[in-house]
Amino acid sequence: MAHPTARPHVTSHAVPPAPRRWQALAVLCLAQFMVILDVTVVNIALPAIGADLDLDRSAATWVVTAYTLCFGGLMLLGGRLADLYGRRRVFLAGLALFTLASLVAGLTGSGPMLIAARAVQGAGAALLSPSALSIVTTTFHGPERHRALGVWAAIGGGGAAAGVLLGGVLTSGPGWPWVFFVNVPVGLLVAVALPRLVAAGPAARGGRLDLTGAALVTAATALVVYGLLRAGDAGWSDRWTRAALGGGLVLSAAFAVVERRAQAPLVRLGLLTRRPVITGNLVMLTASGLLLAAFFLTSQYLQHVAGLSALETGLAFLPVAVATVAGAHLGSRLVVRVGGRIVAASAFACTAAGMALLSRLPVRPDVLTDVEPGFVLAALGLGAAFVTATTTAMTHVAHEEAGVVSGLVNTGHELGAGLGVAVFSTLAATGIGAAQAGGFADAYRAAAIGAAAVAVAAAAALPKGRPPAGDGPIFVH
Repeated sequence: MAHPTARPHVTSHAVPPAPRRWQALAVLCLAQFMVILDVTVVNIALPAIGADLDLDRSAATWVVTAYTLCFGGLMLLGGRLADLYGRRRVFLAGLALFTLASLVAGLTGSGPMLIAARAVQGAGAALLSPSALSIVTTTFHGPERHRALGVWAAIGGGGAAAGVLLGGVLTSGPGWPWVFFVNVPVGLLVAVALPRLVAAGPAARGGRLDLTGAALVTAATALVVYGLLRAGDAGWSDRWTRAALGGGLVLSAAFAVVERRAQAPLVRLGLLTRRPVITGNLVMLTASGLLLAAFFLTSQYLQHVAGLSALETGLAFLPVAVATVAGAHLGSRLVVRVGGRIVAASAFACTAAGMALLSRLPVRPDVLTDVEPGFVLAALGLGAAFVTATTTAMTHVAHEEAGVVSGLVNTGHELGAGLGVAVFSTLAATGIGAAQAGGFADAYRAAAIGAAAVAVAAAAALPKGRPPAGDGPIFVH
């Protein structure tokens, strides 16, 4: 009998493609768009929420933090549950949680109830997102998979940018509860459409959940996410920041020990030593960090330095959303032709150039000529980087592990977002506090240097060559 952590023998068998796979992709991407949207849409509505519910600064911050903690902390568990109990089943369970919690969040007049609803939203998103990505990667094969992942990556970056726009429109129009109410009809539509497009699929035979490993990795990820969020707010020297990050690292080490000994591990440690999985996740972490940092810095700059309203700031993000989608589309085509290494290096070089342009922003900018060129250029590069990250990490992943690898990729996205905002908000602290361009210039300059360094590292670290053209469905024996 093989050791449970041994790498499985992988063979590829051709099966007929699902006839309605592109319709299914559209529905899955709509659900993912809704989930990613909620990461940024609430940030714009937060001042209005705090005023209406009489929340102090700390309580208002938890409206965002509760969602991010549960989303990031439970992602890996959500991916494993999808592998064990069926991807469609876990997706629909997460969708139901997310939609119901959105309704409660919009109806409530209580701060604590809103925070609780946001936590449930995050838990639902953690079930939904990795399940959806694993459905995509096991439904599409060969060159079609790269096209599908390009669409998926575009939704991730474009959804985050659209959240800023939609948050401004809804908060300035019908009011902040609608940033939550808008999820309800979308959730109902997806719940009705998906079972007609995606077969239920079998659950894993003889599979069982590693409860100890699940508890450790959930707590570890949640502590790291909280530590990063706390660092962005209170600084890196804050004792709670250090305690959370230190505790997360300790629990991560304990998780590795438990998984090495477990008969049915949550994550097979052999996965974490595979070069495509490691480099794909690192690209995702850095791309997400740079994108969310750019969103945070630019939204703060436009409102605090340039004096734009929430709606005007949201409208400034519209070209960025389009650029992210265009970058992802271009990246999905180039990955097939020249390989992920060249695409990633070029994407981060493009991002570095965009950040360098943003580092020269004046005190009184013209948005179209001073802000948009650099912002759009950075977003174009990061859209392509997202495709490279997902395509690289998911290459030759067995069906039985598609959910957990999807969970790893999505966890990298959330950790990167927290890290990016924490690091670059610290660098821009003087600019944010005093409404001066100098602090923002320092942060953008550091982002440009970081993106250039990642471009060099990607050129050396990512696997060579193009992804295999016959990357079909993979079965483990």
